[in-house]
Amino acid sequence: MARARRHDPGRRERIVAAALRVVGRSGLAGLSHRTVAAEADVPLGSTTYHFASLDELLVAALREAGEGFGRQLRESPALADPATGLATALARLLAEWLGGERAGVELEYELYLAALRRPALRPVAAEWTESVVAALSARTDPATARALVALMDGVCLQVLLTGGTYDEAYAREMLARVLKEAPGSGGPASSEPPTRSTDT
Repeated sequence: MARARRHDPGRRERIVAAALRVVGRSGLAGLSHRTVAAEADVPLGSTTYHFASLDELLVAALREAGEGFGRQLRESPALADPATGLATALARLLAEWLGGERAGVELEYELYLAALRRPALRPVAAEWTESVVAALSARTDPATARALVALMDGVCLQVLLTGGTYDEAYAREMLARVLKEAPGSGGPASSEPPTRSTDT
């Protein structure tokens, strides 16, 4: 049996997928070479061969998990359509992401936030941010793109941590403020800040 598995070109990918399942089910505390090997149905030595440390395995897992939102962003027709306001497109994209399989979103953020205590993950977390900034920079400037990423992260974390419901209209309004778009518009508003009524 071991001989038949020796030349398995997909083994590394199976180990990463198993690590994601373990973290999704048991959190980072449940992750070990042994639990991942059992989940992937491979010998323990296979996990240590491909990933000498748990940090190496987590780096690969974070890269894999981080593709979820990034892929949706890159493939979004609305984001590529200049006739669609960027705030509207992003608010809708967040609705689709948060409205899908919540466990996958939670897993992505759990790995992303693990970089707080695991320095080895920080370059990968930074790569994720830079990839989203690069995608958004096709529609706005890089500084504004970074502000949008920070706002979207904050909105998602609030929903996940409080168990609340995502408010697409609120997200669209806040994104529009960062972009200086008229709410619901297809482009920038005037450079003057919007006036607020002062009911007394």
